[in-house]
Parts: sequence; structure tokens; C-alpha cells
Amino acid sequence: MEIRDPVHGSIPIYDSEIEILEHPFFQRLRNIKQLGFSEYVFPGATHTRYLHSIGVMNVSTLVFNNLFKDQSSSEILRLKETLRLGCLLHDIGHAPLSHSTESVMPNVSALKLPKQFEVSQDRQASHEDYTIKSITDSSFTQSFRGVKAEFGIEPDAVAELVVGETKHPEYFTIKGVNYFPLLHQLVSSEMDCDRMDYLLRDSYFCGVSYGKFDLDWIIDNLKVCPEGNQAFLGISERAISTFDDFLLSRFHMFMMVYFHYRAVCLEQMLLRYFESAKSEYSIPADIEAYLEHDDPYLYKVLKKSSNVWAKRIVKNNIPKKILETFGAAHLPQMDKLEQFLKSENIDYIKCSSKGRLSKYYSATSPQTHYPMKVMRESSLLSKNHTSFKNIQDATDLFQKYSESHAVNRIHCDFDELKPAAQKRIQEIIQA
Repeated sequence: MEIRDPVHGSIPIYDSEIEILEHPFFQRLRNIKQLGFSEYVFPGATHTRYLHSIGVMNVSTLVFNNLFKDQSSSEILRLKETLRLGCLLHDIGHAPLSHSTESVMPNVSALKLPKQFEVSQDRQASHEDYTIKSITDSSFTQSFRGVKAEFGIEPDAVAELVVGETKHPEYFTIKGVNYFPLLHQLVSSEMDCDRMDYLLRDSYFCGVSYGKFDLDWIIDNLKVCPEGNQAFLGISERAISTFDDFLLSRFHMFMMVYFHYRAVCLEQMLLRYFESAKSEYSIPADIEAYLEHDDPYLYKVLKKSSNVWAKRIVKNNIPKKILETFGAAHLPQMDKLEQFLKSENIDYIKCSSKGRLSKYYSATSPQTHYPMKVMRESSLLSKNHTSFKNIQDATDLFQKYSESHAVNRIHCDFDELKPAAQKRIQEIIQA
């Protein structure tokens, strides 16, 4: 079976995987848009998490084939298939429309996650929890029969790759080397297959060029970096400039696309709806009932609602943006405007978006759990001589962009205000 993809071309699907792709749990992703409200700004951005997930699986296969040239053993093929499925299913528990929808998820204890994945803290469930439940303890789990028979795949191992912790390192160990860190890094890290796909895909469908980077060169230069009895993901020293370009592409996509004021404001309005109409919509703890909850389902709820925020979302009617600041220079002006709006009891929406170059590395908290490596190879010293260092020691971008780049906006129904209030707002903004 092959799937034609506008980004990657023809993507092969193994026969044993077809049952997984055709199961209603995965088909649900056809009805969840990758960028949620962004289609109101970029009309081409109607692509779904279904095709994105398949694209991530395809990228993981290209990466794995480059890292492991010899795939003659059944153990290597098992790891390859586990990685393919971890990438394919990383988003299977995603909520409808927006990350804001996670605010109406139940307590994580209500999901009754398998004992291995239980969490001790009392907190609200997230889409990652629904992903774990879907893979390990639902009707969807039965769809792994084919890959289990052919490759020896365990659904729990797939879920562990998504989570980032394993209680079964032997599953990922070949000839004394534990490949779990490397495989998890390909699912979720500074340079994971998810980012490699969504930057190119989102750029393509949004009609922008910010997210474009040299995927082939990066894949060709990814390396297996063994340290002790563990293997980590690394990149050749000669490709550091391409890695920098990859980081900046993501940063620019956040600043120019993902943080667009209209999409961000609509997300805040959705939160307002959930807060003001608590009885109208919630995410069920029953994983089988969760199947119904996709974008069209939530839009149907919004269209039927008499709630003012629901009506405005359906009509794409956001309050006017009256002030926008970048960085910290104009925050006093923002504070002054907020104080005035509060003093006059004027309803407003404040949207704050922070763009950080990396969530894994910063000047104060470098990632140490599964660090990405840079490999230096030297043919002058001796044959196959290699040395490794952590990625943050090989590029200065993390230091240069160590601070979050904040975008703050205030929206209100300016045209409905009294002239005196409008005048005072204009004075504050123009000061």
C-alpha cells in the first residue's frame, strides 16, 4: 500500500500496518486540522493530523535507514517498526480544534491508565494521556495484531517511546546497547521527526517559506552516538550550520505563523467559551466515547450554542487588536493600558505568546536526560576516530536566543466603547 503525499511523495505502508491506519481511532485524525484556527488566516492550512502523522512516520523511516545500514537482524527490524509506530501515533490522542480544548479534559485518574503509565500527581489529563490510553488500553490496541506477529511489537513499548521513559530497556537493547534514548529523541527532541515533518508541511499548506530547511542534508548527517551502554542521537559537526537553520526555521514559523494574532485570539475565545458555558462541552474520560470528538463535532456544539463566545468563534468575529508589543520594551505601555481597561470595567482579551528557540535547551537549564550530540570524525588521527560533545557546546544559537521572545496583544471591542474611552486608549497607545 502507498499513500501519495504532497510533501514527501509516495509513502509506503506495510501490510501489517494497514489495520492500524484503517482503525477508527487513527481515522479520527482525518477530522482534526493540524493548525486549528490558522485556516482563518492561511486558507490553505486545512491539512490534518492524519497526513502529518503518516509524514512523521515516513521521515522516521528515512532517518532510521540512514542510521542503521545493516537491517538483517530481527531485533533491528523490531526497533525500526516500533519507531515507525511511535511517530505515526504520537498525536492519536489529540483533542479537537486546539490545545485549548485540553482545558475541558477530566482528571487523569478518570482515564484509568494501565498501571505502568499511572501518574502519581493529581492533575488534569492531557492529549498525551489520551495517546497512552488509546495505544495500550482501548479497542485500538487490538489493531497491533499484525505488527506483533510480523515484528514482535508490543503496544506498551510504542507508548513508552512517546512518553520518554521505559521500564523495559531490554526491549530496546541490542548487543548490550540500549537504543531507547536515540529512538525517543526521534519521536520527541530538539530534532525529532515530528518537527522535520510539520515545518515543511505547515510551510507548504500555509503558502509561506519560513519553515523550509534542508531535510536531506540533515538526515544524511544524523549519527548514532554511543556512550557507555546507551545510544543517543547526534549530528555530524559539518552539518551544524544546517542544524542552526532548522532551529531558526522553527522559531520563525512560531513568530510568523503559529503566533498570528487572529489564530491566537480565537484560541483565547474558545477558552472563554469553555469557562462561560461549562455544561455545554467536555471531553469524556471514556476512551471509546472520545472517538466522536473531532473538529466537526466541536464546531457542531459551537454552532448550536447561544453563548456569545461560541457565536463569535463560528463567525470568526474577534475583538479588534488595539495594542501589540514585541519583547519587553513596551511592556509598561501594555500595563498602563490594562490598568485603564480594568478601571473602566472594559472587557478585553490579552494574548501572550512566547517564542523560544528551544524548549530543551536554555542558558539556565540545558537538557541532560537525553542530550543530543555532535560527532566529530577525524581521519588524520586514526581510522574511525570519533569524539562527541553536547549540542549546546557546538552552536551559540541557544545562548543568543536563550530568552523567550514574547508577543503580547490586547483585543477589545473598541468601536463599541464611548468616545471618551476611545480617546484615552488612543492616548495611551500613541504615547
